[in-house]
Amino acid sequence: MSLQMSTIMLGVEDLARAKKFYAEGLGCMLDKDTRHFISFSLGEGSPRLALYEWEAAAQDAGVPAEGSGFRGASFHVNPDSREAVDEIMRKAVAAGGSVVKEAAPARWGGYFGYFSDPDGYLWKVTTYAS
Repeated sequence: MSLQMSTIMLGVEDLARAKKFYAEGLGCMLDKDTRHFISFSLGEGSPRLALYEWEAAAQDAGVPAEGSGFRGASFHVNPDSREAVDEIMRKAVAAGGSVVKEAAPARWGGYFGYFSDPDGYLWKVTTYAS
């Protein structure tokens, strides 16, 4: 049996704010929208992105809701150009995200930066184009 990821779920503090960030700010296509749960289609070949209220997500998993800082994971987007990296970073900031690491040339020849969404989840935007 192979492990095929179908959805990435993020626990968020403010569901309306997160919905606005991903839908309006980053242009993700809304798939489901309920009182406590939202999901987006990220395009062909990508898993869905689900947003779930933080407390409810912790309860669902049977773990404490407390926690902050680096969560041991980041999400990666790989556009085709430096211009696209910069555009995604700008959109994230305009939508309420924060630049964690400015986009810049990498030692290995690519170009990347990091932003965080309003709940602190890290997104790395990388292009391998020089």
